[in-house]
Amino acid sequence: MKSPLPGFRQSLLAMDKILDKAAAHEAAMKMAPDVLPRSRLIADMLPLWRQITIACDFAKGVAARLTGREVPSWPDAEMTLGDMKARIAQTVAYMDTVPDADFAAADDRPITFRAGGQDMTLPGAEYLARYAIPNFYFHLSIAHAILRSNGLQIGKRDFLGAA
Repeated sequence: MKSPLPGFRQSLLAMDKILDKAAAHEAAMKMAPDVLPRSRLIADMLPLWRQITIACDFAKGVAARLTGREVPSWPDAEMTLGDMKARIAQTVAYMDTVPDADFAAADDRPITFRAGGQDMTLPGAEYLARYAIPNFYFHLSIAHAILRSNGLQIGKRDFLGAA
């Protein structure tokens, strides 16, 4: 398998730039620093800060699981936009420690993970395509939508980042 990390990195760095725009918006609107991080699309959905941490967790999980490493465990305590940017930076830095060559045997490597309160095992290629990538982009998309719903002027080009 070719390393999937460049796509994860591009998307996380695009979100990092979006968070810069969110910080400028927050300052311009004189918002308290916890307003945007705690914002949700609807009451029963997770807030912005959690959408970002989960997306980062999927990215680091892919880097670790597909290369036979232990997934690093980090506390989920991102309560400001700056904290979320730091989480993205930490995730990208971790992904940068994983050599592309380590993905060579990932297609068929059994990947066991917890989902919906139960353990699941899929071959690496299926884990990536059917579980990790869709979840990663779901959480980034929700984060984007939360920020849009709070008046941030961002669009598809911001979400996609530089190709």
